[in-house]
Amino acid sequence: MALMMALVAMSTDIMLPALGHINQDLLTPHPNDRQLIIVILFLGMACGQILWGPLSDSFGRRIAIHCGSIVFMAGCLISIFSQSMEVMLLGRFCQGLGAASARVVTMAMIRDRFSGEQMARVLSVIMSVFILIPMLAPATGQAILGASNWRMIFVAILLYGLVIQVWFFLRQQETLSIDNRHPFTFRTVRDTFLTICRHRTTTFFTLSAAFVFGIFVGYLSFAQQLFQEFYATGDRFALYFAILALSIGIAMFANSLLVSRYGMHRLSLAGLTVLIFVSTILLILTALHGGKPPFAITFGLLFVFFLPIGILFINMNTLAIEPHGKIAGMASTVINTLITLGSLIIGIGIAQAFNATLYPFSTGALVFSILSLGAYYLAIK
Repeated sequence: MALMMALVAMSTDIMLPALGHINQDLLTPHPNDRQLIIVILFLGMACGQILWGPLSDSFGRRIAIHCGSIVFMAGCLISIFSQSMEVMLLGRFCQGLGAASARVVTMAMIRDRFSGEQMARVLSVIMSVFILIPMLAPATGQAILGASNWRMIFVAILLYGLVIQVWFFLRQQETLSIDNRHPFTFRTVRDTFLTICRHRTTTFFTLSAAFVFGIFVGYLSFAQQLFQEFYATGDRFALYFAILALSIGIAMFANSLLVSRYGMHRLSLAGLTVLIFVSTILLILTALHGGKPPFAITFGLLFVFFLPIGILFINMNTLAIEPHGKIAGMASTVINTLITLGSLIIGIGIAQAFNATLYPFSTGALVFSILSLGAYYLAIK
């Protein structure tokens, strides 16, 4: 389950060291075009979430994951043989669309089997494995790139997905009984969407989460340019990326320990306050150093910046879903889709504005952190 949930993270992070090579080989006209290789994956995932969740409720969990796997592996093959950026992006969209089944349906399978403390223990084990993927994936991509070329990275992703699917096919039984299935209709999706949009609290918590996740998507999209080109870290990029991923993992683990004592609201408010404070410091230092603060300062501030993001990822999503207990599964699908789509718009704006300075990121981080806090206050008002 952990390796399946990490399929999107693997498909994203293992590619980062190769983005510059792909940009050169496919002869893209603008250096920032490489960012679309990350962004389009998330777009496919957003579209897939709204598809696979309802389908798994109607036809069963296993068939939804198997169908998603076929789409994912077809996307890998398209990317492997792509000769243009347009074909590459088609493959990446298919990868995101297919990987969304593993992301969404896996959680449904866990809910089918476990509840309460048992579910909490299972999720703790899963998250402990999941956190390792973003830490190790860039180094894996760097190693493959050193031994071969960027196309072999897609071969590695394809093999990763294939091994998981074979393991899943042989070992995992269906968890949704026929009695608990209900017909898939677009009307159900539409009605749930309208219910959520009409719910003031959910709407603003969803918006607040999209602002925060948008900053993170922006960082992911230009991380390779930031480390390998802007700060010339070379092969050490994988190490620095892993350390920043570790900060999010630490925050997620800390949240599990602190949330019962302090509550989601206090932790979320503290997290947003830290984001605004760190963003302000980063923007000031960017201005004082002509757009390029020393690497040690930038790296240190990013490490602190990602700590509250790890907390907000979990709590904001939970707060948005909380009022919809009777339709929790479908509500989760719709809310996550809206958060992903909103964050894509924000992340693209931040990443595409990259101009060999930190002004776009630091300014975007500050603006959207403030907007996230404002949406949070509107949600609890």
